[in-house]
Amino acid sequence: MTARNLWLATFVAVLLTSGAEARPRPGGHLGGRSFEANKTFGLGLELGAPTGLTGKYFLTGDRALDFGIGDVYHYANRSGLHIYGDFLWHPTSLASTEAFELPFYFGVGGRFWDFRDTGPNPAIDVFAVGLRAPVGISMDFNNEPIDIFFQIVPVLDFYGGSALHTIYLDFDASIGVRYWFN
Repeated sequence: MTARNLWLATFVAVLLTSGAEARPRPGGHLGGRSFEANKTFGLGLELGAPTGLTGKYFLTGDRALDFGIGDVYHYANRSGLHIYGDFLWHPTSLASTEAFELPFYFGVGGRFWDFRDTGPNPAIDVFAVGLRAPVGISMDFNNEPIDIFFQIVPVLDFYGGSALHTIYLDFDASIGVRYWFN
Protein backbone atom coordinates (compact mmCIF):
# COMPACT_ATOMS: atom_id res chain seq x y z
CA MET A 1 0.00 0.00 0.00
CA THR A 2 1.50 3.33 -1.04
CA ALA A 3 1.62 6.37 1.22
CA ARG A 4 -0.94 8.10 -1.03
CA ASN A 5 -3.41 5.24 -0.63
CA LEU A 6 -2.83 5.17 3.13
CA TRP A 7 -3.59 8.90 3.42
CA LEU A 8 -6.67 8.49 1.24
CA ALA A 9 -7.94 5.60 3.40
CA THR A 10 -7.33 7.64 6.57
CA PHE A 11 -9.17 10.63 5.09
CA VAL A 12 -12.16 8.46 4.14
CA ALA A 13 -12.22 6.91 7.64
CA VAL A 14 -12.24 10.37 9.24
CA LEU A 15 -15.07 11.51 6.95
CA LEU A 16 -17.14 8.44 7.77
CA THR A 17 -16.72 8.86 11.52
CA SER A 18 -17.15 12.62 11.81
CA GLY A 19 -20.96 12.60 11.75
CA ALA A 20 -21.62 9.25 13.41
CA GLU A 21 -22.81 8.79 16.96
CA ALA A 22 -21.94 6.01 19.41
CA ARG A 23 -24.13 4.72 22.24
CA PRO A 24 -23.06 5.55 25.78
CA ARG A 25 -21.09 2.81 27.46
CA PRO A 26 -22.98 0.89 30.18
CA GLY A 27 -21.84 1.84 33.67
CA GLY A 28 -19.63 4.77 32.62
CA HIS A 29 -17.18 4.35 35.52
CA LEU A 30 -13.84 6.09 35.70
CA GLY A 31 -10.72 4.00 36.41
CA GLY A 32 -9.80 0.44 35.42
CA ARG A 33 -12.65 -2.08 35.46
CA SER A 34 -14.18 -4.96 33.56
CA PHE A 35 -14.68 -4.12 29.90
CA GLU A 36 -18.14 -4.13 28.34
CA ALA A 37 -18.43 -3.22 24.66
CA ASN A 38 -20.89 -0.52 23.59
CA LYS A 39 -20.57 -1.50 19.93
CA THR A 40 -21.42 -4.66 17.97
CA PHE A 41 -19.93 -4.76 14.45
CA GLY A 42 -16.99 -2.84 12.98
CA LEU A 43 -14.88 -2.88 9.81
CA GLY A 44 -11.57 -1.17 9.14
CA LEU A 45 -8.00 -1.18 7.93
CA GLU A 46 -4.99 -2.94 9.42
CA LEU A 47 -1.31 -2.18 8.73
CA GLY A 48 1.61 -4.50 9.42
CA ALA A 49 1.43 -8.25 9.20
CA PRO A 50 -1.09 -8.46 7.61
CA THR A 51 -2.02 -5.26 5.78
CA GLY A 52 -5.63 -5.32 4.66
CA LEU A 53 -9.24 -5.28 5.82
CA THR A 54 -10.24 -6.24 9.36
CA GLY A 55 -13.53 -6.75 11.14
CA LYS A 56 -14.78 -7.43 14.63
CA TYR A 57 -18.13 -8.68 15.93
CA PHE A 58 -18.92 -8.65 19.66
CA LEU A 59 -20.89 -11.74 20.69
CA THR A 60 -21.23 -10.49 24.29
CA GLY A 61 -19.94 -7.45 26.16
CA ASP A 62 -16.46 -8.94 26.55
CA ARG A 63 -16.17 -11.65 23.85
CA ALA A 64 -15.74 -11.07 20.14
CA LEU A 65 -14.91 -12.62 16.79
CA ASP A 66 -12.05 -10.89 14.96
CA PHE A 67 -11.32 -11.56 11.28
CA GLY A 68 -9.33 -10.19 8.40
CA ILE A 69 -8.03 -10.61 4.89
CA GLY A 70 -4.94 -8.96 3.51
CA ASP A 71 -1.41 -9.25 2.28
CA VAL A 72 1.80 -9.98 4.08
CA TYR A 73 4.31 -8.14 1.89
CA HIS A 74 8.06 -8.92 1.92
CA TYR A 75 7.99 -10.36 5.45
CA ALA A 76 11.15 -12.51 5.69
CA ASN A 77 11.21 -12.71 1.86
CA ARG A 78 7.58 -13.88 1.81
CA SER A 79 4.61 -12.15 0.19
CA GLY A 80 1.07 -13.38 -0.19
CA LEU A 81 -2.57 -13.68 0.81
CA HIS A 82 -3.34 -13.86 4.55
CA ILE A 83 -6.79 -14.79 5.95
CA TYR A 84 -7.44 -15.10 9.69
CA GLY A 85 -10.16 -15.49 12.30
CA ASP A 86 -9.91 -15.29 16.11
CA PHE A 87 -12.07 -15.60 19.21
CA LEU A 88 -11.14 -12.78 21.62
CA TRP A 89 -11.68 -12.17 25.34
CA HIS A 90 -11.57 -8.63 26.77
CA PRO A 91 -11.17 -9.30 30.54
CA THR A 92 -10.34 -5.76 31.68
CA SER A 93 -10.08 -2.14 30.69
CA LEU A 94 -6.62 -0.76 31.50
CA ALA A 95 -8.02 2.79 31.49
CA SER A 96 -11.63 3.88 31.66
CA THR A 97 -12.61 7.52 31.11
CA GLU A 98 -15.62 9.37 29.76
CA ALA A 99 -13.87 9.73 26.39
CA PHE A 100 -12.50 6.22 25.86
CA GLU A 101 -11.84 2.73 27.18
CA LEU A 102 -8.49 0.97 26.81
CA PRO A 103 -9.38 -2.74 26.88
CA PHE A 104 -6.72 -5.43 26.99
CA TYR A 105 -7.57 -8.52 24.95
CA PHE A 106 -6.23 -11.95 24.11
CA GLY A 107 -7.52 -14.84 22.08
CA VAL A 108 -7.06 -17.91 19.98
CA GLY A 109 -7.66 -18.45 16.30
CA GLY A 110 -6.33 -19.64 12.99
CA ARG A 111 -4.89 -18.38 9.74
CA PHE A 112 -4.32 -19.45 6.17
CA TRP A 113 -1.31 -17.92 4.41
CA ASP A 114 -0.65 -18.55 0.72
CA PHE A 115 2.66 -16.95 -0.23
CA ARG A 116 5.70 -16.90 -2.47
CA ASP A 117 9.04 -17.43 -0.72
CA THR A 118 11.81 -15.53 -2.55
CA GLY A 119 14.56 -16.42 -0.06
CA PRO A 120 18.11 -17.52 -0.89
CA ASN A 121 16.88 -20.61 -2.74
CA PRO A 122 14.89 -20.45 -5.96
CA ALA A 123 11.46 -18.85 -5.39
CA ILE A 124 8.79 -21.34 -4.34
CA ASP A 125 5.04 -21.18 -3.77
CA VAL A 126 4.05 -22.28 -0.27
CA PHE A 127 1.02 -22.26 2.00
CA ALA A 128 0.73 -22.42 5.76
CA VAL A 129 -2.09 -23.10 8.19
CA GLY A 130 -1.40 -21.60 11.60
CA LEU A 131 -2.66 -21.38 15.16
CA ARG A 132 -2.82 -17.73 16.32
CA ALA A 133 -2.75 -16.29 19.85
CA PRO A 134 -3.39 -12.52 19.54
CA VAL A 135 -2.63 -10.20 22.47
CA GLY A 136 -3.43 -6.52 22.21
CA ILE A 137 -5.00 -3.29 23.38
CA SER A 138 -7.52 -1.05 21.69
CA MET A 139 -8.49 2.56 22.25
CA ASP A 140 -12.27 2.30 22.12
CA PHE A 141 -13.81 5.77 21.90
CA ASN A 142 -17.07 6.15 23.85
CA ASN A 143 -18.57 9.04 21.86
CA GLU A 144 -17.32 8.17 18.38
CA PRO A 145 -17.89 4.89 16.50
CA ILE A 146 -14.19 4.13 16.02
CA ASP A 147 -11.44 2.20 17.75
CA ILE A 148 -7.69 2.04 17.21
CA PHE A 149 -5.86 -1.16 18.07
CA PHE A 150 -2.37 -2.63 18.33
CA GLN A 151 -1.70 -6.35 18.60
CA ILE A 152 1.13 -8.85 18.66
CA VAL A 153 0.27 -12.34 17.44
CA PRO A 154 2.42 -15.42 18.00
CA VAL A 155 1.59 -17.95 15.26
CA LEU A 156 2.51 -21.62 15.06
CA ASP A 157 2.50 -22.37 11.31
CA PHE A 158 2.23 -25.78 9.69
CA TYR A 159 3.63 -25.54 6.16
CA GLY A 160 2.53 -27.39 3.06
CA GLY A 161 3.64 -27.34 -0.54
CA SER A 162 7.37 -27.08 -1.19
CA ALA A 163 8.21 -25.41 2.12
CA LEU A 164 11.67 -25.52 3.66
CA HIS A 165 10.05 -25.91 7.11
CA THR A 166 7.17 -28.10 8.22
CA ILE A 167 6.47 -26.26 11.50
CA TYR A 168 7.56 -22.71 12.29
CA LEU A 169 6.92 -20.23 15.13
CA ASP A 170 6.21 -16.77 13.76
CA PHE A 171 5.29 -13.39 15.26
CA ASP A 172 2.98 -10.92 13.52
CA ALA A 173 2.21 -7.37 14.65
CA SER A 174 -0.32 -4.88 13.37
CA ILE A 175 -2.00 -1.58 14.10
CA GLY A 176 -5.41 -0.65 12.78
CA VAL A 177 -8.58 1.39 12.95
CA ARG A 178 -12.21 0.26 12.72
CA TYR A 179 -15.48 2.08 12.07
CA TRP A 180 -18.38 0.65 14.11
CA PHE A 181 -21.77 0.42 12.41
CA ASN A 182 -23.77 -0.39 15.55
